[in-house]
Amino acid sequence: MTAALPSRRFARYVALGDSTTEGLDDPDGAGGYRGWADRLAARIATQQGALAYANLGVRGRCAHEIKAEQLGPALGLRPDLATVVAGMNDLLRIGFDARRIAGAIGEMQHALVARGCVVVTFTIPDIAYRLAISPIARILSARTLALDDEIRRVSAASGAILLDLAAHQVASDPRMWSRDRLHANPDGHARIADAVAHALALPGSDARWRDPLPAAPVDGLRVRLTEHARWGRDYFVPWLWRRVHGPPASAPLTPKRPSLVPVEPVST
Repeated sequence: MTAALPSRRFARYVALGDSTTEGLDDPDGAGGYRGWADRLAARIATQQGALAYANLGVRGRCAHEIKAEQLGPALGLRPDLATVVAGMNDLLRIGFDARRIAGAIGEMQHALVARGCVVVTFTIPDIAYRLAISPIARILSARTLALDDEIRRVSAASGAILLDLAAHQVASDPRMWSRDRLHANPDGHARIADAVAHALALPGSDARWRDPLPAAPVDGLRVRLTEHARWGRDYFVPWLWRRVHGPPASAPLTPKRPSLVPVEPVST
């Protein structure tokens, strides 16, 4: 992990990214999603007493789309803290190019850092063996490793703070991920928020987010095969259908929090 800056106050936090940043699958209890970025913003606001926060993350976006759609608005909000998280959707696309994808991430980092912004980016945990079977799983794992290496490279060059999630076993623990095997569950989002807080050296943060979960009983073959079949029916087949036939017609997706809005401190 790149060395974090000493703890400082932040006035304006802007989160750029895809569904991970948007907060899927961490329900907020009101029909939307919370997610690690919202949790982090609430933590900072509670510690400082105030924070303005915007979340530009939109599900399904690849790195070049995030750069094209979100970087300009983010710079216009003049953040002093930003998170730039991208790459998960790129892993599943034809024509994968780790250097090009990380290049888009690096360009966003450079543009924000040049404005005096503290930028945090994290690597992508390898979840390939929950998404596919060999040899596809091996291909996805190789892609993830290659992309993470490139993310490390561009982060070191830009001066962004790198949270190396992929280097820690707990980040790939199935119990940190939702049933779709692609998005973090509430526990996973909470861990990521703790990890980013630690990378920023926020008061009260520590390295306990890295602690592995207690050992879990191993499911029998029949249980595993049944769950794989259900996952294929409920998630993989619908995803494949959308890739072949295109998504259903709907209103364009927009950020859930496009403007800087004060965050309510959490009452203790």
